[in-house]
Formats: sequence, structure tokens, C-alpha cells
Amino acid sequence: MNLEIIKGINNFRDNKRQVVATIGTFDGLHRGHQEILRQMMESAKKLKADAVAITFEPHPRVLVTPNDPPPLLSTWEEKIKLFSKYMSGRLLVLDFNNELMNLTAEEFIRNYLTSRLNLKKLVVGYDHALGKNRSGTINDLMGLSQIYGFELAVVNPIIVNDRPISSSRIRRLIADNDFPQALEMLNHSYPIGGTVVQGIGLGKKLGYPTANIDFTPRKLLPTDGVYSCRLEYRDKEYDGMMFIGKNHFNPDKFRSVEAHIFSFNKDIYGEQLTCYPETYIRANQKFESTDKLKEQLKKDKENVLELINKGDDRSASQ
Repeated sequence: MNLEIIKGINNFRDNKRQVVATIGTFDGLHRGHQEILRQMMESAKKLKADAVAITFEPHPRVLVTPNDPPPLLSTWEEKIKLFSKYMSGRLLVLDFNNELMNLTAEEFIRNYLTSRLNLKKLVVGYDHALGKNRSGTINDLMGLSQIYGFELAVVNPIIVNDRPISSSRIRRLIADNDFPQALEMLNHSYPIGGTVVQGIGLGKKLGYPTANIDFTPRKLLPTDGVYSCRLEYRDKEYDGMMFIGKNHFNPDKFRSVEAHIFSFNKDIYGEQLTCYPETYIRANQKFESTDKLKEQLKKDKENVLELINKGDDRSASQ
């Protein structure tokens, strides 16, 4: 989709057209977020207005709860890619700083939405709260919409297993190793990307070379173990298997993400690679020797190839 990214309210060029907007952190851009974007674009089309999604960088809780910010479902780069998939229009990125954090809902609407964006309609989720300490509830926004002359549309939640989808719920599912249900709520593959860095080279010695990814520390990783995966390198996709966890043959014993890419033989150190874990194959385990590890890697690859040939692996992540 055609998405224009605008960083900072001062770079927003008002072309006098009215705006249908939505506001949120959109971590993970899950099915609930996708429905909000869909309704925003549908309203903009009907009203012959511009669609504008407003989000924040960094995640607001980095400042609001600095001692306990949530792990990220999507890094900034991953979020931009997801927005490009699910919406057309403009994405306005606001620097979430102390000044913005302390604005009331009314101040934010007056200073940003109505005076700068020519707001016609605001589309928000059922549990949206705006302003300092999330004090601007849906009822408050209804009152403010009458004062400042814009329409307010409240989007109902997407319900799965009798409960609304939310970013926090998806984080708990991933932490609890219920990755298939997390993928169902996300409605897209789960990206883990970064720069390929040097590892200890054990995989290559065993005949299973791996690309080690320098992932963002705040990225929420699935449960440790081996997964089938898809990989994206220079806009091309490959099949493979990936490992998340502590390599017991690595004396540093840090948590790593590394992937063995099938039918691939290139030196890609220093380049960007994105892994999309799909099916959980097995837990991480300690092996008596590298020969035992090699035997297990052979079995892992056979299991992954069997999944790919059956087509089961794709259905879980599309």
C-alpha cells in the first residue's frame, strides 16, 4: 500500500483537506489494530478526506514506566513495514517526550488534531485512553468531539476465546509458549530482524552454517528452542530453521538468535536479515558432544522439510 511517513508535527503539510485519524502505539499491529486502520481508511474514502495514523516513538511506557517498559512485539523498523502492509495514507510519528507525556487529552486534541490536522473524524479502539496518565477516556473524547467539532468512531474489540485481542495478551501468549495462538491474533508472521554478526562458527563446522542475528534487546523472543522459519534477505524469501536460546557450546552462554538457511551459500555478515519463526520443533537441550548435536540437527532439518512439504508450516503464519 502507498504509505507516506512523516516524522514530527512540524513536518505535517496541511493541504486543507479534512483528515480522518487514529492514534495509538500499535505494538505488534494485531488484528484489533488492523480493524481500526480498515475503518479509518473506509471513513476517509467516504468523506473524501485523508487517512492519517498517529503513533509514537519510543513506546510511551519507556517514559511513563521507565523501570518496567514492556518488551516489544514490533521494533520501529518492523512496525513501519507492518503499517505499509495494512494502510494507505500518512503515518505521523510523534516523538514521545516529557512535554507530550504531560499533555491532557484536551490539550493534545487542541494542539495537534484540530489546529494542525483539520480533523474531521477520529477512529479509536473501544479501550482507548488519551493524555496524561491515560486520563482521557472514551466518554471524555465524546465530550471533546462536541466541543471541537469532529466525529468520534469507537471500534469494537476483536474477540478470541471470549476475550479481546490486545498487545499485552499476545505478549503473555508468547511468554507462555503459545506461539500458534499469538500468530492467530497477530494475523501476520512474527519478525525477528537485525544485522548478521559473527558467531562461534560451530554450525559451519558441523555442516549447518548459521546466520547470527544481532536483535534488539527489547524485542520479545518466543520460547527458547528450535523452530522452522522463513527468512527474508534483500527482499527474497528462503526456508530454514532457527534456534533461540543459549548455545551450551558457547563459553559466553548468552541468548542468541541464529538461523540455518536452506539452499543458501553466501557471506552476509554485516547485512540485514529477518527471521519469521513458524512451527516449534523442540526445546533447547544440552548435548554430550558436537557429534550428538550434529545428529539432532540432521533430524531437525528433516522435520522442518517434512512440514514444508506438507504445507502445514505456511498455514500457521499467513
